[in-house]
Amino acid sequence: MSEPRLLPVWAEDLRRRYLRGEASMFVLHGNVYDVVLCNKKMIALTEFLTDVLLKESKETIAVYNVATGVRFTKSANNVTSLEDLLLASEKDRVFAALERLLVGSTKTAVIMEYAEAIAPAGDPNFQGESDRAAIVTLHRWSALPEIERGDNVVLLIAENMTELAPKLISNPKVAVVEVPMPDHDTRREAAMLADPRLTQKDGERYAGITAGLKAIQISSILTPPPAIEEESAEREAYIAGLLGSAPDAAGRAHKLAALTSNLSREEIKELVAPTAATPLPDAPLPSPAERARKETDRLIAHRKREIIERECFGLVEFVEPAHGFDVVGGMEEVKKDLLVIAESIREGRTSRVPMGILFTGPMGTGKTFVAEAFAKECGLTTIKLKNFRSKWVGATEGNLEKILNVIKAIGQVVVIIDEGDRAFGNTDGEGDGGTSSRVIARIKEFMSDTSNRGRILFLVMTNRPDKLDVDLKRAGRLDRKIPFLYVQTPAEVELVAGALLRKNKIKTDVDLVTMRDGFSSKLVGYSNADIEAVLLLANEDAARETGGDAPVLASHFLRAASDYFPSRDAELLEYMELLAVFETSSRRLLPAKYASMTSEDLDARLRQLRAIVGGRR
Repeated sequence: MSEPRLLPVWAEDLRRRYLRGEASMFVLHGNVYDVVLCNKKMIALTEFLTDVLLKESKETIAVYNVATGVRFTKSANNVTSLEDLLLASEKDRVFAALERLLVGSTKTAVIMEYAEAIAPAGDPNFQGESDRAAIVTLHRWSALPEIERGDNVVLLIAENMTELAPKLISNPKVAVVEVPMPDHDTRREAAMLADPRLTQKDGERYAGITAGLKAIQISSILTPPPAIEEESAEREAYIAGLLGSAPDAAGRAHKLAALTSNLSREEIKELVAPTAATPLPDAPLPSPAERARKETDRLIAHRKREIIERECFGLVEFVEPAHGFDVVGGMEEVKKDLLVIAESIREGRTSRVPMGILFTGPMGTGKTFVAEAFAKECGLTTIKLKNFRSKWVGATEGNLEKILNVIKAIGQVVVIIDEGDRAFGNTDGEGDGGTSSRVIARIKEFMSDTSNRGRILFLVMTNRPDKLDVDLKRAGRLDRKIPFLYVQTPAEVELVAGALLRKNKIKTDVDLVTMRDGFSSKLVGYSNADIEAVLLLANEDAARETGGDAPVLASHFLRAASDYFPSRDAELLEYMELLAVFETSSRRLLPAKYASMTSEDLDARLRQLRAIVGGRR
């Protein structure tokens, strides 16, 4: 007996659901433009379907897309009139011929590539007649008893399910199967297939650091260079040794290595430097595997970032924070809580990690700055969601689905969403065809998946938490809510100012405590951004007065504190502060004046301010 064939999990699921008679039409979506690893080979999805999954069970296999028409990878002897399919290019003629094939034959499979171009999503009133006809035809096929009785199957392939006609997706007779991004084992296998010289330890390491990449991308990065390139590198190192410390030795060695490809080492030495001693390497040349490892480690972070940002169409941005909590002044309780979370993430104690964190407070209180510092402290890959909303029908949901698939594939990631109230849209969905409500529903579904705890941490920031969906803020989605308020005491001003002096590398020998009355006390109630503006103003004052490298004196700080005039809406800022206080998950994080407020007093003041400033931004 032959060995049992091992199929990917998604393919085994498709096979099992088909054998149970669940459906005769399937939609494959997700990572459909990647290769499939099967029998220690990498093959394209369509090739996997035709040559592996369907080869033994189907006698006729047709593949169709709108660009190349129909082609047959396999056909039964008793199937006639195939010329109609091969010659037809118009969609209606192709569908009519395919229907005759499916109804009049048995054990037939039809694979439709780029299904979103065949039956696209959108308002039927604005679609062409051929698109509407294709959608109706496919919907009708899913319920045709002749197709099911003939042991026939139709497979639609679309990367993004939201780009496919909703009439098909919502059809209970159409089964949907997701082709996932490569998991850890698949990435390890792809690495080992790309470079057989890798050890098991190297394979495990590359499986970890390539999370979020497709198998074909992993292969392109890890495939070793041709032997001729390795020989060129060795020849270049030999010529560089002959030239020694001569001017521009590295550049000349690179050019000479290309020109001397057919010469022996003795001939190269005679041509380049006949009087030079034969160079003895300080250490043996690294093996091809070692050179591949060094080159890959250098490229993989850059390529991973480039590939994922490109695949997400600029919808996400990788964050590379340059600072940790050492440059965050004040907020000791907040930093202590966040450090515990960061340590729990690093050590894998998932039960102590919240599903999500909400940073809320007025603008300029350092929410983004602290979020980036936290990302550096926990050491996880950090991405920031950019504007994924679009004016085109279905595009917003498609963009979001693409982002969530990438986030899920990366794992061990912090997702920063700035201005969350704007990113998620209005909660009632009025004026946008219900897009916002669908976006929020999908995000809530993803954020409440407990299998993501400790792997995917959402960090949402907003100064208007009242505009966020209430269900989004509940425990189990945004468990921890941290208030960011303006500094309340002169001592807090001094802590923040000290951290900002270090961050901006401002030269000064002044102890801010010694001028508390004229400096710190005047800045109580100011935002961190305002305090930074005052310090920069003092630095500019010192440069004008005594030169660019001169240290900032006490007089400069005092003058800047008196001169600075912040632009602010006091009532709106107080409203934002009280919203942050109202949302906080722990009174321990509040300053004394707010921690002692009763819920009734807080609610009464919020109602009063909401009537005044509720519509302002």
